[in-house]
Amino acid sequence: MISLGRRSALVVGLSLMATACGRKGPLLYPDMLIPAAPTAVVAHQSGSVVKLQFALPDKDRAGHSVQGLAGVKISKRAVDTAQMDVCRSCMTDYRLFRTLYLDHLPADTQRFGSRLILLDSDVTAGNMYSYRIVPFTADGEDGASSPTVDATVAVPLPAPVLTIESHPTELKLRFSSHTPISGHLVGYNLYRTTLTGAKLFQPLNSEPLKGSEYVDSALERGVKYRYSGRELLRLPEGNVVESVESVAVEGMLKDDE
Repeated sequence: MISLGRRSALVVGLSLMATACGRKGPLLYPDMLIPAAPTAVVAHQSGSVVKLQFALPDKDRAGHSVQGLAGVKISKRAVDTAQMDVCRSCMTDYRLFRTLYLDHLPADTQRFGSRLILLDSDVTAGNMYSYRIVPFTADGEDGASSPTVDATVAVPLPAPVLTIESHPTELKLRFSSHTPISGHLVGYNLYRTTLTGAKLFQPLNSEPLKGSEYVDSALERGVKYRYSGRELLRLPEGNVVESVESVAVEGMLKDDE
């Protein structure tokens, strides 16, 4: 933690900088010098796990660039959906679930630029899970906490069926799925990797695929690609969940005929 003396020195230093040219600047209090809260925090069920996503802060609470961001601490709370009369703003029953260091992320977490995606497999159908994320710096200074996000876990949805066709300039993929008993089909997520690459937690598409067909043409010749897909369904309660992952299919561009 930053000592009181160091914080005071930082405040005085910034104040002197603001007044050095003859213009008075606003006084920056110590709690404005901590990293801002993570943003774009989303949690939803994906198969039998919860996928937690968020963007790392690049500013402190005063709007200056963050120096020495080292990782995040994630707190988690589990509540039985039959007992939903809980205080949303209270930290009661939260526990430290994970401490992530940016220079050594575990296998269940991937980074895409400033965005992190974590797969939480320690979940049970019938529970709602709440998450709060706090960034921290290399010298142990905690930042601002993110808003709480919730994910309700139900029985996993069955996987769609994915097929592939190879053509000289593109690969054509088709989804088919069972008509949901309840809920509304939002679309599909498609995941792509090469045979030598690791499975990615982030889908190829930035928005849910609305149709049952997708044409992938941003490909290299001579490289074999592996695809899998998940169905996105909006449940009657309003939350959107991802199905179990489909069986993977493989394909590569055909030679010109």
